[in-house]
Amino acid sequence: MATEVDAVDGAGSYVAVELVVWEYKPQDAAEEDRWASAVEAELWSWWWLSSLALKERRLKARLIHSPRLSLLHPSPLLPPPPTSSPSASASASPADRLPGSRRRRRDGPRRRGRAPQGLADKQAAVDAQGNAVRALKAGKAPKPEIDAAIAALNALKIDKAGVEKQLQAAVSGAGDGALTREAFRHAVVNTLERRLFYIPSFKIYRGVAGLYDYGPPGCAVKSNVLAYWRQHFVHEESMLEVDCPCVTPEIVLKASGHVDKFTDLMVKDEKTGTCYRADHLLKDFCNEILQKDLSIGAEKAAELKLVLATLDDLSADELGAKIKEYGIAAPDTKNPLSDPYPFNLMFQTSIGPSGLLLGKYMRPETAQGIFVNFKDLYYYNGNKLPFAAAQIGQAFRNEISPRQGLLRVREFTLAEIEHFVDPEDKSHPKFSQVADLEFLMFPREQQMSGQSAIKTQLGEAVSKGTVNNATLGYFIGRVYLFLTSLGIDKDRLRFRQHLANEMAHYAADCWDAEIECSYGWIECVGIADRSAYDLRAHTEKSGVALVAHEKFSEPREVEKLVISSNKKELGLAFKGNQKMVVESLEAMGEEEALQLKAALESKGEAEFVKPEYESVAQLISRSLTVAGVSHKIDITGNTIGKRYARTDELGVPFAITVDSQVDVTIRERDSKDQVRVSVGEVASVVKEVIDGHQTWSDVWSSFPHHTSTSAEDE
Repeated sequence: MATEVDAVDGAGSYVAVELVVWEYKPQDAAEEDRWASAVEAELWSWWWLSSLALKERRLKARLIHSPRLSLLHPSPLLPPPPTSSPSASASASPADRLPGSRRRRRDGPRRRGRAPQGLADKQAAVDAQGNAVRALKAGKAPKPEIDAAIAALNALKIDKAGVEKQLQAAVSGAGDGALTREAFRHAVVNTLERRLFYIPSFKIYRGVAGLYDYGPPGCAVKSNVLAYWRQHFVHEESMLEVDCPCVTPEIVLKASGHVDKFTDLMVKDEKTGTCYRADHLLKDFCNEILQKDLSIGAEKAAELKLVLATLDDLSADELGAKIKEYGIAAPDTKNPLSDPYPFNLMFQTSIGPSGLLLGKYMRPETAQGIFVNFKDLYYYNGNKLPFAAAQIGQAFRNEISPRQGLLRVREFTLAEIEHFVDPEDKSHPKFSQVADLEFLMFPREQQMSGQSAIKTQLGEAVSKGTVNNATLGYFIGRVYLFLTSLGIDKDRLRFRQHLANEMAHYAADCWDAEIECSYGWIECVGIADRSAYDLRAHTEKSGVALVAHEKFSEPREVEKLVISSNKKELGLAFKGNQKMVVESLEAMGEEEALQLKAALESKGEAEFVKPEYESVAQLISRSLTVAGVSHKIDITGNTIGKRYARTDELGVPFAITVDSQVDVTIRERDSKDQVRVSVGEVASVVKEVIDGHQTWSDVWSSFPHHTSTSAEDE
């Protein structure tokens, strides 16, 4: 039997519905008539369900009969048929409800609404019919009889699945007959591909995962969105637009940190070598249990929700431990998985015909082109701050396992803005225009405590320090206006703050605009305070100062105490103790250094006592061990600056310098900023930042700042 089933909406757009068929050969005309009637009734029940779930869209179908009949079974793209109708009108034939429809009348049974049985009853019926099938096969019954029994068994399984779906809908809060997210997604994707909004690239060669072509309507939509983005941001904010190459030398991405840090954690099927993104496997496992396991307890559900909320905050070891704890295996083969390990997402290429110029990459983002042109853009802007630069262009990421359609692909279009502002004045003259906006915000504190996003006024979020500064808040507001103007549902849009350890290596504060869709909450826009990380990094790597200058109305003189040690003279005077003396001098605070200077000037000599800091270092070490913080005490004779350089090279995020028995210095790697913290607090402060309960910005604003007294410290 050939069957063509089309769903038609009011505008005449077709959505093809794929059906799975099982073949059955009737013995005589009477049996053919019975099966044709059953097929027709089954099919109408499917139309009725789809019509209800798709909000009364009109449907039509055509059956082409042949000597072989097929019993239709539900496609995995659609939910199972209901076991009862939600209203009295459901008992009427769908053909009677559809204008202009025709239906071939037959005598025989018709599907009618009936009261749903309990899940246990359905399972018992399935088990009983399964036993009957096995008995028929064991007794070598005629094939038609066995086939009929199997068909009946599968019909019972369909009914059971329908009850399970209804129960799941009740648990999730969905109404009877509502399409599942997966069914809705498949219907939309089917329409988009069939109408040529987008299609897999190189389709005639079976395509390449993560690459797509836009068709005529897709190009029109994309063009309109980018044109509106350019109007909303570039034109209205008077930004400077640039267009930079996609191929980027390694030195640029080495300076920005992408060569070392632009990675995702990957696991491998230990037998086939197939690669998967580790966090995606854990996320899918948690979502599947929460959505489909009706027997899950409240405690287990809360645990899985917490895992989802803090997923991006898990280290490689923690992620691997969760995968083993939940027994997650390779999705395709169920084979065991390797431990997670980092995989760099950049595409490597070469420049020149010889192919010898290696170390070049396809850019993973467009922002670096803006940073390396900062000096020229600053000059173009009249050497004035603030100003913003924007770029629209292609970016490339070698995703481990591309999926989710256009959401995670290997080549895509990015539209990025970099707004340069005085670090000591992050106010924004137009912030008042967005301060009264109220929308869903999801700060890190609520994520860590398992709470949900709440509606918050943007001005209040900035004034309370939830959002780091007014400039960051202004662009959050502008992004909200942009997305809602495009038609995004306000109730399905939220701004989620990154957890401390989740933030990108350059960010001081970061928020994602997330949209709820059939895949859950998906990041659409990232708004980050990158501080001066990129400009500082490119300045150090290139030797070109990427800085802005502020002209004061009147000259200012600033005094700064710098201890400069004459190592040659100190070596002659102190011989083997020279290193200790130099380190002690360089570690002195300003007040202590001035007292030493005064004593030398008045008496010509000063008593120099070697401080006993080793016991303090051991005390801090014990505290860090109890807190579970990995560390190492460095007592080499190198200068403080050289020790900092060595730990920076290793990627150690924090260094504690013990130069007092009362308080010590904590230095942050990326910013090189230092604060003074009491000996008793230092371990807990480091632990809070590592666990994501505080950011370095929080620490910087809470403790006294420390300025190095020696140029060699950095």
